Amino acid sequence: MAALFRGSRNLLLRRNKHVDLAFVTSRSMASKTPVGFIGLGNMGSPMAKNLLKNGYPVIATDVFPESCKALQDMGAQVVHSPSEVAEKADRIITMLPSSPNVIEVYTGPNGILKKVKKGTLLIDSSTIDPAVSKEMAVAAEKMGAVFMDAPVSGGVGAASLAKLTFMAAKICNNMLLAIGMIGTAETMNLGIRLGLDPKLLAKILNMSSGRCWSSDTYNPVPGVMEGVPSANNYQGGFGTTLMAKDLGLAQNTATNTKTPIPLGSLAHQIFRVMCSRGFANKDFSSVFQFLREEESQ
Repeated sequence: MAALFRGSRNLLLRRNKHVDLAFVTSRSMASKTPVGFIGLGNMGSPMAKNLLKNGYPVIATDVFPESCKALQDMGAQVVHSPSEVAEKADRIITMLPSSPNVIEVYTGPNGILKKVKKGTLLIDSSTIDPAVSKEMAVAAEKMGAVFMDAPVSGGVGAASLAKLTFMAAKICNNMLLAIGMIGTAETMNLGIRLGLDPKLLAKILNMSSGRCWSSDTYNPVPGVMEGVPSANNYQGGFGTTLMAKDLGLAQNTATNTKTPIPLGSLAHQIFRVMCSRGFANKDFSSVFQFLREEESQ
């Protein structure tokens, strides 16, 4: 009987501990400011999930309803439009694919700015044309809201300047990344055609002056590395469509500033062709597969 009593007591204590923990978690989430999140793609979804995991109530929407399901299962409130998000949250993060998407989400018929409350903080983490970011900041200011990029704090003026600086750096980085990936893919393909084992070739490159991120961390050749898109039929990662879009932004800004970018322009054309050849939804490192297929044309 004593043993049964002790077992029952321990079970009750464990149950009470679980109830208390659930109560504390619920109370913690309720005490934090709700965060609106618009854009639940490959980059936005993990960000929104991290907010939920850290106790923030999330009010989310996406143009594709199926993208919301996993987040809803974790406790997010899913609504039908950006304007509904703006009605329910005064801290809103947007993670969208392109400039037209940002313009639509902020200023469209069901956009954020149709229902935004004064004092709302709008944090845009999209990679878009810097001119569009500036336009959105001005539009938000007219509605009494503050538009800024994720790492920015301060007023609208500072936010706009920092946003432009951040976006310019990101566009430049992604242009270099695209050029480097094409160079790595070409080099690996040439070495393989010369009879070199791809793993051995990658090892030699990564001990030599040609070493780069695309060769030692994100190699585009299947079978050379584990845990990268090339090891998974180029699924996941950073899509070819997004890379083509970013290179288009680089091309536009280069034209506006009269800056020669011959390699950037060529990279833009290559990724655009890839999008038309069935690589649009694959990781941008699939340029290696694209080159291999070009051999047989």
